[in-house]
Amino acid sequence: MANPDFQGREYPATAPYSVGREKIREFADAVGAADPAHHDLVAARGLGYPDLVAPPTFAVVIAQRAEGQYVSDPEAGIDFSRVVHADERFTHHRPIVAGDELVTVLHVDSVTSRGPLSMVTTRCEIFAAGATAPGELVATVTSTLAVRGEDA
Repeated sequence: MANPDFQGREYPATAPYSVGREKIREFADAVGAADPAHHDLVAARGLGYPDLVAPPTFAVVIAQRAEGQYVSDPEAGIDFSRVVHADERFTHHRPIVAGDELVTVLHVDSVTSRGPLSMVTTRCEIFAAGATAPGELVATVTSTLAVRGEDA
């Protein structure tokens, strides 16, 4: 069972994640995103981007690094082998592009339990890395996890 005391918790910003061109290309290939802006620098720049543009769902790569802080905390009560993704939403404030240095602040927005099932909603705010604090908000990833208890 997920620990309800974690509701409202905010984790410190992660170490910066450097968005690389090859990571964007590999992710785009994996999800079948064929838009040239994900693969070809000339095409991306021709569309007005400074570098390759990540597919919208690429933000999950960055968000999952931050969610790991919560999931790996033994006090949180999350047995990842008993987790099913129930929902995931992306809000982009600007595109993620190669060359970005991004940090993520994780919020545990809700933890509710009904019988042997817990529903946990997290929110990852992804920011451009700043010199002393997170800078511009780039994307927000909201995830809801269903965590089955031992009796489920």
